[in-house]
Amino acid sequence: MIPLHRDADFTFRFADRRLIDRVHLDGVAAGTLVTFTDLRTGARLADAVAGADGWVPLDPPLLVEPGGGFVARV
Repeated sequence: MIPLHRDADFTFRFADRRLIDRVHLDGVAAGTLVTFTDLRTGARLADAVAGADGWVPLDPPLLVEPGGGFVARV
């Protein structure tokens, strides 16, 4: 079956304050550049490269305030 729509963005929202040092993105190939932007403002937060296991390390980590979040785009 062929999907009719696939959103290429990964959205992360948090109810509490968090320090995010890595995220897991299903289906993203190793070596893919991932851009992180603030969910509220659209400001660019970071760029990182996906690893072979789907984990994307963030160095320095992202600090997310309560109710905030970010979008990871490939």
